[in-house]
Amino acid sequence: MARMQRLLMNLFDGWFQMRRRFPRDLLDEMTVAIANGEREHRGEVCFAMESRLAPMAVLEGLDAEKRAHQVFSQLRVWDTEHNSGVLFYVLMAEHRVVIVADRGIGAVVSQSEWDAVRDHMLGSFAKGAWRQGCLDGIAEAHTLLKRHFPGNDKANPDELPDRPVLL
Repeated sequence: MARMQRLLMNLFDGWFQMRRRFPRDLLDEMTVAIANGEREHRGEVCFAMESRLAPMAVLEGLDAEKRAHQVFSQLRVWDTEHNSGVLFYVLMAEHRVVIVADRGIGAVVSQSEWDAVRDHMLGSFAKGAWRQGCLDGIAEAHTLLKRHFPGNDKANPDELPDRPVLL
């Protein structure tokens, strides 16, 4: 995507609809879905949504992928005992979803599996089904993590906040 097109999207696209697309009741549902799913595996799921990037950042080359990695670090998703954090990053203005998995998860869950989750979410978002897209993405992540990173007999500590973050 050309930098000028991205700049225009970040200036004028539907970024101002953040609270309408992610109301408090959806954030509550997502929190419960993340918390309940994490009881079944050793992974830690984190969800962050951002309305847009600053114009200067776009002009300097910041894109959704780079920003997702910044947020991964900023929210300390990497800071888990088993390197088991997964970040869902949604950039509304550019209609992008990036899923970043820490190295412990990346060693067992392929990028193509995460890409399928992302594509399903984007398909739902394109239809205006924001709630369904988010909850389905979380459920699909839990399914992958249960298959590839199952829990063990020890108590599984909740190492990252379950509540989605609005940036």
